[in-house]
Amino acid sequence: MKLKSLGFITAFFLLLSGCDTALTLGSKTVGIRSGAFIYEDSFLTASYNFPFDRVYTACEKTLKDMKATNMESIRKISYGSFVAILQNEKIQINVKYVEKEITSVAVKAGISGNKIAAQLIHDKLEANLKRQGMAQTN
Repeated sequence: MKLKSLGFITAFFLLLSGCDTALTLGSKTVGIRSGAFIYEDSFLTASYNFPFDRVYTACEKTLKDMKATNMESIRKISYGSFVAILQNEKIQINVKYVEKEITSVAVKAGISGNKIAAQLIHDKLEANLKRQGMAQTN
């Protein structure tokens, strides 16, 4: 019963707190930003309305455009990841298939998670996805 009450109280405060919210329980931190991004365990996560293959390719292009070095990638059927160095910071990007036209991308910049750098990577990724869309329709 206590756990259920704690969950209800937590949900209640999340709803009241506005656009940018963070909750820390022990060593775990979860944040929500404007309903589009979730910040959890140093990863800034967003979902994109594009197929997995297209998002994976756009992530690779984003890192190359930003002149990342020492880039390593892993690609499986429904999961992919990148690890690279960008301006002396380790960047980790995890790409996961959610549905046919929905893909989740989690970005961690730096050792402890630099939210601003992760947001910049997401912004550049989104721009690359939109450019790819324009190129495919022409």
